[in-house]
This record gives sequence, C-alpha cells and structure tokens, in this order.
Amino acid sequence: MNSQHFSTKERILGAAEQLFARLGFAGASLRQVTAAANVNLAAVNYHFGSKENLINEVFRRRLDELNAHRLQALDEALKKPESGLEHLLGAFIQPALDLSQDRGGGGAFVRVLARAYAEHNDALRKFLSDNYGHVMKRFHAAFAQRLPDLDKEELYWRLDIVAGALTYAMADFGVIKRKTGVTEQQHRERAAEHLIRFAAAGLRAP
Repeated sequence: MNSQHFSTKERILGAAEQLFARLGFAGASLRQVTAAANVNLAAVNYHFGSKENLINEVFRRRLDELNAHRLQALDEALKKPESGLEHLLGAFIQPALDLSQDRGGGGAFVRVLARAYAEHNDALRKFLSDNYGHVMKRFHAAFAQRLPDLDKEELYWRLDIVAGALTYAMADFGVIKRKTGVTEQQHRERAAEHLIRFAAAGLRAP
C-alpha cells in the first residue's frame, strides 16, 4: 500500500469518525465526509464501497487494537493463579479507558461508540457481534470459572451492564469531574479503580 493510498483512506476514516461522533450515523452524509476529508465521492466508494462499510471500518480501526490489548491483558491475568475478578475486570476496563485518553481521535471514537449504544443500527450490531463477539465469550468464560454459582444468562446480563458502565466512564458523562491539580491520567486511573471495585461487587452479588 503506497503512502497516498494510506493517507486518503485514513483521512476519510478520521473525518467520518468526527462527523459520526457529532451528528450520528444517520445525520452525517457521505458528502459531508468527503468535504471534511477533502476527497471526492469516488474515493469513498473505492476504499469502502458504501456508507455501511465505512461505519464498520471506523469501528474496526479502533476495536482491532483495543481488543488485542484486552485479550493480551486477559491472557496475562489468567497465567497467574492468584488473579481474581478485579484482575479480569482490569483487563477488560483499563485498555478501554486508555483508548479514551488517546489524543489521536480516541475521544471522538468514544462518542461514536456511545452512538452505537443509543442508535438502533442492526447492521452495525451484527458487524460488532460477528467480529468481536469472541472477545466477550473469552471474558465470559474466564468470569464463569470464578463465579460458578451464576448461571450463563445471569452472567451475560451482569457483564452487559458492566460494558454499559464502562462506556459511560469512557465518555466522561459523569458528574464527577477532574479536580484541579489532578492529571487526566490520574483521573482515569481513579475512575478505573472505582469502576472495577463496583463491577466486582456486582458480579459477586448472589
């Protein structure tokens, strides 16, 4: 892949990510994307084929790396016999909060992710399930080993709620704002600590 090819595709993805974050998937048109990326419509069609594929690739660009980090952290946690729920939750939560701090568009992607929760896009949900469902299955299996008294459905409900709380924390929607003198990194670490503690208590509940 030559640099021009790569540059054009990345410009389109970056522009789409910003517009989807601000206007939603239905609200942002391909013409707006092409104008923001300074390309013509043919370039979008060449690289992505359709708006649906463009939306999918915006997610793939971030989620491939995020979930690779999650699975690596999970594997490392599982190698240690003393790893408990908090270690497994850290493997799921910490890479996501790190992404939200990424200055290379991580904040915009978090808003796009929140859109995915809010908007009923069945095609996108199928894409995410088909491509990243195996990640949740790996985590589910790891949690199930440590929570033998929870049945499969109950555990899936609880993990889904944890994922929703994580998205909320990533987007910094909460009323607790960063205090003066506290760095962004320290604020995120504190958020991770509270979320992990809260999620572990919820998972352990009868």
